[in-house]
Amino acid sequence: MEAKAHLRYARIAPRKVQIVLDLIRGKDTELAMAILKHTPKAASEQLEKLLKSAIANAETNHNMDKNNLYVAECFVCPGPILKRIRPRAQGRAFRVLKRTSHITIVLKEKE
Repeated sequence: MEAKAHLRYARIAPRKVQIVLDLIRGKDTELAMAILKHTPKAASEQLEKLLKSAIANAETNHNMDKNNLYVAECFVCPGPILKRIRPRAQGRAFRVLKRTSHITIVLKEKE
């Protein structure tokens, strides 16, 4: 039995999210929440909300005990890239790529 939560089209680059996801993979949900609270990264706030959502999904949809949950899987996939233009010298244009992410957290219950 597993509970999932997805965050789609998050306006943060996948590389930045991956760093924080590596910290919480395989950890208990309480420890993962503490790590996210005290990690000074931009992705931490969004991942904290997503983890809370996954815990709520586990409790309400699958009747899992929230004390026995751990982060079984967590991964990020690149979403669509917003292409913007920044003016440069002599009338030229410079392309700015604003990357988005699709983040997934999967929780399972300890045996």
